Amino acid sequence: MLENKFPGKDITLDDMKEKFPLCVKKNENDFSKFEIAGVEFGGNQIPIMAGPNMVESKELILDVADNIKKIGAHFLRGGAFKPLTFPYRSKKFNETREQGIEWLKIAKNEFKIPIITEVMEEKYIELVSSVADILQIGSRNMQNYPFLTACARSGKPIMLKRHYGASLRDWLGAAEYILYEGNKKVILCERGVSIPHTHRSTSRFAIDLQVVPAAKEITHLPIVVDPSHATFWRPWINSMSLAAVASGADGIMLEVHPDPENSAVDPLQPINYDHFSKLIKKMDVLATSVYNKKIL
Repeated sequence: MLENKFPGKDITLDDMKEKFPLCVKKNENDFSKFEIAGVEFGGNQIPIMAGPNMVESKELILDVADNIKKIGAHFLRGGAFKPLTFPYRSKKFNETREQGIEWLKIAKNEFKIPIITEVMEEKYIELVSSVADILQIGSRNMQNYPFLTACARSGKPIMLKRHYGASLRDWLGAAEYILYEGNKKVILCERGVSIPHTHRSTSRFAIDLQVVPAAKEITHLPIVVDPSHATFWRPWINSMSLAAVASGADGIMLEVHPDPENSAVDPLQPINYDHFSKLIKKMDVLATSVYNKKIL
């Protein structure tokens, strides 16, 4: 325990001892390191998770898997089960669900790339777990505690996205539910917070990079940053991805699409292959020079 430090206005020493003791670092250098599908989190590697917001078609996800693997991504991300803020769907939107999971499986096997994808309902945990190397729990499910417990009991590594209205205290409290079940492979993911002003009319969130060093003062868990969902704006992806690496993030999640402007979901935020290739090289240089870590 970090007994001699008062963590801040949101988290007390009592919280650290009684509310989420499993999340808390034992000492200043206590950071979890673990491998998922041969990729290390929390160590000298900064894993990159890349792919489309939604698994739109078999052809698209195979093309993405092939290209991002060649460029240097460590995980293929893509939503087969895709939550939206509102119940209405455009003509372009086609949630592929079980079929999308099957396409992810084909991509995984053909291109030897591990998968991270979101699971939204308890009844689909077994299906998604049969393909995914990491279960993503989306921001809107962050405090669905029975669901967190069920996902934890699957034994699969879990990436827990921070709700856009959640404090660090809330976030660690949710992670504790997973750790409490004995599942030690937990990754935190910052994906933007909701504030009164967000710099663009099209953006609802602001990326909270301060939470990376703030969390690292308290928890041993690795922290991934998702600049795509946080900024919702393609021209800002470069600067915010580099800033996320500089902040000490243990991984980066990026939305990559072969034709971003025609993406079925959130076409303002994905980057194309060329953009991704240039960005990942810049992130690697930064990671090496600042932290002596690597991406490529």
